[in-house]
Amino acid sequence: MPDSPSPFDDPFADLYGKLPDARSADTGAPTSRRAARQARAQEEHAAAPERPAEPVAARPAAPEPAPAKSPAVEPAAAEPVAATARAPRRRTASAPAPTPGTLDDLFTGRTTTDQVGAPPPRTQRRRNRTGGWIAIGIVVVLIAGVAGGGLWAWNTFGTRVQEFFAGTTVDDYAAGEATGEAQVTIASGDTGGPVSQKLYDAGVVKTPTSLYDYMVENNVVFTFQPGVYKLQQKMTSEAVLAALKDPQNKLENRVQLPEGLTVAQTVQRISDQMAIPLDQVRAAVDAGPAAYGVAAESLEGWLFPATYQFDAGVTAAQVLQRMVDRTVQSLDTAGVPADQRERILTIASIIQREARFEADFYKVSRVIQNRLDQGMKLQMDSTAQYGYGELYEGSASTSSEAQFDDNPWNTYVIDGLPKGPISNPGDLAIDAAMKPADGPWLFFVTVNLDTGETVFSVTADEHQAAVNQWIAWCKDHPDSGC
Repeated sequence: MPDSPSPFDDPFADLYGKLPDARSADTGAPTSRRAARQARAQEEHAAAPERPAEPVAARPAAPEPAPAKSPAVEPAAAEPVAATARAPRRRTASAPAPTPGTLDDLFTGRTTTDQVGAPPPRTQRRRNRTGGWIAIGIVVVLIAGVAGGGLWAWNTFGTRVQEFFAGTTVDDYAAGEATGEAQVTIASGDTGGPVSQKLYDAGVVKTPTSLYDYMVENNVVFTFQPGVYKLQQKMTSEAVLAALKDPQNKLENRVQLPEGLTVAQTVQRISDQMAIPLDQVRAAVDAGPAAYGVAAESLEGWLFPATYQFDAGVTAAQVLQRMVDRTVQSLDTAGVPADQRERILTIASIIQREARFEADFYKVSRVIQNRLDQGMKLQMDSTAQYGYGELYEGSASTSSEAQFDDNPWNTYVIDGLPKGPISNPGDLAIDAAMKPADGPWLFFVTVNLDTGETVFSVTADEHQAAVNQWIAWCKDHPDSGC
């Protein structure tokens, strides 16, 4: 009787039983997971190329490696590293990361149940993300640096850059505004800058640099001829240049002398404006004061500052005599006794060089008189600069060489008044010398050379405070003639 069928009988199971067993000894496959791992390791070891042995002397002795957790894993021999190179650092781990496998790999022993379905190894996202943030940070810093540098450059040079691309802007009067009359004296050697300032002082142009800026912007080359020119006020720079070219506007046989010039400067201007040879004018001066009725050692202070018109053919001596006569007229008008003329001219010449405003002329006169009355040295910078020959070097400060130079004009060294006048004073200075203001002042200092603001003091401490104010102003205005 046939065997009764088992409830567990299955035709697929019977078929499966007839298949070869992958774990059987007939195929040589491992029968356990441990054996599979060992077989896998042996296969990899056998597949690795054999490394030739190196001479013992070429490789330094190395410590024995620690025992491996698995007898199938053999540590690789360390490669020699050059003495000057730095060995790269390697990341170490206790075991290799599990590699995902399939069911076929499981049956053939190429993987284990621990590895089937395991997640893939973690990527270096964290490191890459950190590096990305670092890179972004560097870019931000660079952009900030460029922006900051650009802001600094614009604040420092922006105006100049704008001026460079936009060109110089001439601040000028509009055409048709010219009115009235003005006279301007151009000296020998004057260029665009000085002439522009003179035109501004006479009310001809709008700013001290109007003519100069116009010449620069329009590439105008112009040679200024010395002389006195008849112009108008509120002219355009273009009209000024046209007028200076016109010989009809040049006043012949005319001399214009400002206050405060020395004899040497006056002689040069007479030659330039009158077209009289310079050696002839100097010879007329060398004839001496007596030739012109002056009881003095020189003509310093006696050539009155004014505008003179002469007839054609006038001589240098006649020009000088006219100026001396004008000085005597001013002295007589101020009530100066004949025997006090030289003394008053000396005081007036100092006032002319030291004061800036009309009221200050009379205060400076009082300071001079108070110091003389008290037996104090005058200590006037203008006298020291004149005696040393640096009166017109463009600085209000007296050099130490000039201050201590022993000459008869230096009131830092001598007592009383200097030997004689130091410049040609005008009517206001002569009148102030005769009529000093009432006041106890013994000191004065101009604390702002641009505006002419002057501080008068009674005590030395007050004066020192004013001097400190002047020093501070000079530090803030290094190009203003300190």
